[in-house]
Amino acid sequence: MPKMTVDPNYCKGCGLCIIACPRKIIRLSENINAKGYNYAECIEQEKCTACKMCYITCPDVAITIEK
Repeated sequence: MPKMTVDPNYCKGCGLCIIACPRKIIRLSENINAKGYNYAECIEQEKCTACKMCYITCPDVAITIEK
């Protein structure tokens, strides 16, 4: 099963991955990272198809996709 993870230490909460996701399974977390940003998180891992659109779009290289 594909898995999308976000490293909260690198994510600045720009939201580009949220826009890029064709399945709309990414949102900004209610939690805040050490830099003061709400970071992105996948809310429905089972719907992830590992299309890598979020990975390609992320300017901070904060996203990892595993198949």
